[in-house]
Amino acid sequence: MVVTVWHNPRCSKSRAALEFLDARGITPEVQLYLKDAPTKAQIRDMLGALGLPAADLLRKDGAALRSLPDEDIIAAMAADPSLIERPVIRNGDKAVIGRPTEAIAALL
Repeated sequence: MVVTVWHNPRCSKSRAALEFLDARGITPEVQLYLKDAPTKAQIRDMLGALGLPAADLLRKDGAALRSLPDEDIIAAMAADPSLIERPVIRNGDKAVIGRPTEAIAALL
């Protein structure tokens, strides 16, 4: 099982997701998405795994973008990854936003 996490070390929910995985003996591949921003293609792929429209991957501070078409939202997130909700955890072809942390259990 290869689990990946889009992680922000300054975020308590993101740190809690890593602790949740660690407690279950899972060492994920960690992408510090603010430093290593996902491309538009990677964001599209993650949205497919999440089964969500782009607006649902926006943080609250991106609320003004929610009415835009998905491709515009994806472009904005690629240009400014701080707009992406965190943490995002992926296992194979499925993913979840780890808020609340217990949402991760369904993925495993």
